[in-house]
Amino acid sequence: MNIGIIIGRFGDIDGVSLETQKWIDVLQRFGHKIFVLSGTFSKRSINDIHHTVYPPLAFSSPECEWEQKRAFFFPDDEPDELLEHLERTSDAIAIEIFKWIMKNRIDVILPENASALPCHLSMGIGIRKVVEHTGIKTVCHDHDFSWERDDRYHSKHEEINEIVRKTFPLRMPHVRHAVINSHSKYYLGQNYQIDSIVVPNVMDFSQPYGQPDEYNSDMLEQFGLKKDDIPLLQVTRIVKRKGIEIAIDLIDSLDDKKVKLIVTGSYADDERLGYYRQLLDIIDKRNLQDRVIFGRRRIHTYRGTSKSGEKIYSISDAYATATACTYFSLYEGFGNAFVECVAAKKPIFVNNYKPVYWPEIGSKGFKTVMIEDGILTEDAIREIDKIIHDPKLAREIAEYNFELGKKYFSYEVLEQKLFYLFSSL
Repeated sequence: MNIGIIIGRFGDIDGVSLETQKWIDVLQRFGHKIFVLSGTFSKRSINDIHHTVYPPLAFSSPECEWEQKRAFFFPDDEPDELLEHLERTSDAIAIEIFKWIMKNRIDVILPENASALPCHLSMGIGIRKVVEHTGIKTVCHDHDFSWERDDRYHSKHEEINEIVRKTFPLRMPHVRHAVINSHSKYYLGQNYQIDSIVVPNVMDFSQPYGQPDEYNSDMLEQFGLKKDDIPLLQVTRIVKRKGIEIAIDLIDSLDDKKVKLIVTGSYADDERLGYYRQLLDIIDKRNLQDRVIFGRRRIHTYRGTSKSGEKIYSISDAYATATACTYFSLYEGFGNAFVECVAAKKPIFVNNYKPVYWPEIGSKGFKTVMIEDGILTEDAIREIDKIIHDPKLAREIAEYNFELGKKYFSYEVLEQKLFYLFSSL
């Protein structure tokens, strides 16, 4: 089949981009031909796919940013201008999607979160219009939903709320849904009468990941760390639900000043940089400037060189240099960074983010230091301290978790899920 993926951005370090690439890998193994329509691509993400750039789909596009502000952040007294814009812009997007479908003879479209989370209203509406008018077979890969984000996607305009209800998630007889946790499956069934399949985040456990080599041998030095420092890695974007302040608390609570925290992600999704500034305030007040490092400029999805000539390291390089990982998220749809850490054979310290972590991951038997409700207890700190200072214990934990990860979250698991999902079409 010719499968057409529709996504806001592709090739970034966000979970949607990362999981989309894994689906592409497996679908190509089955012999399917993959086409991707996206607002933005990273340079390295376009090597093995038929790619089409359509800038209005980008989350940073003027269309998307204006819609989000007028719908949710700074609404006008009347929604007329916004509604007219959404109608006009979604029509234009629908026409472009239709042209792309026809040009590439696409059999099935695969919206990546675009028909689940209303972070790009006109894109979601445009996809809905195409599916309504063409009847094309559709598989929605749903990573997040509006009800999981408190009031973030609630508008003062009831007309906008009605659009969100009608469009996210997409509901039609010929549309299939793949969700990333059983809680979402249950919610869709109970509230929308949608029968979905759970497809967890995965890694290719047959390929080396997070391995030290000559390229990443100087990474810690480049970030100002010494050879005897103990780096803990936080592989997340800088947004409030990631609980990065808990990792900073951990660093502050450990007596060993050689323990450092490296935060890899960008603050691009942090509205007005409020959370990032809070973190900087915490770091300043506790005098942790030399123990917390933000690596967003030098850590990207792929290796490379910056415009200024600086060496760029990959996420895999970051894992290669870490002693262990912190993952104190307050909420996650699944937990891509958890599976990455397991594949890289690193111990992980995690918050029991509800309602997903324990049912989907923790109950499988992984050995972690798990805290509840974002509270670092003295027992947890002592256990973490013991693991990061005992290389033999850390290796034993990592090897045990790796074997479990291979059993539950490997490409082989994804192959079984996608074979069932796409063959049933």
